[in-house]
Amino acid sequence: MVNIGILGCGRIGQVHARSVALVEGARVAAVADAFADAANALAVKTGAKVMTAEQMIASPDIDAVIIGTPTDTHFDLIQASAKAGKAIFCEKPVDMSAARIRDCITTVDTAGVPFLTGFNRRFDAGFAAIRARICDGEIGDVELVTILSRDPSPPPVSYIQSSGGLFRDMMIHDFDMARFLLGEDIVRVYATGSALVDPAIGEAGDVDTAVAVLTTASGKICQISNSRRASYGYDQRVEVHGARGLLRADNMRKDNVEFAGETGFRTAPAQHFFLERYAGAYLAEMAHFVACLQSGQAPSPGIRDGLAAQLIADAAAQSLATGAAVDLL
Repeated sequence: MVNIGILGCGRIGQVHARSVALVEGARVAAVADAFADAANALAVKTGAKVMTAEQMIASPDIDAVIIGTPTDTHFDLIQASAKAGKAIFCEKPVDMSAARIRDCITTVDTAGVPFLTGFNRRFDAGFAAIRARICDGEIGDVELVTILSRDPSPPPVSYIQSSGGLFRDMMIHDFDMARFLLGEDIVRVYATGSALVDPAIGEAGDVDTAVAVLTTASGKICQISNSRRASYGYDQRVEVHGARGLLRADNMRKDNVEFAGETGFRTAPAQHFFLERYAGAYLAEMAHFVACLQSGQAPSPGIRDGLAAQLIADAAAQSLATGAAVDLL
């Protein structure tokens, strides 16, 4: 039995707790949160012990930790957990600073502990199937990837102010998906954006509508479109064009019923938000993490994938500020 401790009992911690409960061979053994009420509530649901973060990390009864706390706490928790020999599942971003992520890589490598970066979209059934079919050669060499990712509505401005910006908070998932589907690292980034959804987001120094174009060394291209507003639900689409064909994953809708009448064809809206859209992906992600701990296989995406996505996000922010493409060294 893999005994897992959850650091952070907010929304994402609760998602992961539900996933652990559904994975054979794993259990939530401990929970910790800066807010006692949140920790106690999740402990009641899971039957776990309430601990402090320090107690959890030091406990010989805890095999792995899930870090779902605010991003600015990740560095210290990763450092302490790795040095204590715990396997680590860390939500994105690993840290807002690429230099600090590199410090974490050194610590994780020295400790030799498994590390999974929480890019859950890799585990979405549709996106994973596209990747598998690319690897099988179905569409030949990949030439162009298109990723559309649009939220139904913007988060509060108070969140925007501490999020690190759209590129590091929202589009970072798409940067990882681009690498996942292209099969190559990114060498050039061009990005542009505007505050069209909520002027307060612009006043906070961020954008809510953005486009990025990524290029690999071999010339493969990925174009990414993000918006903090989509009136029709949570818009999550991927298209991969290759030398011999195209693979596409469309939105998941509330139901798959289509109406046809004299006014035309009508389908249900897209599922409302990430909790519904990626429920299966979160479960598959957790099953992968536990299976890796049981088998000794290295989890993927790992901490270096977290660094790669952060470097692209940093380059996109620099491109937005300067108006010029940025080369990744």
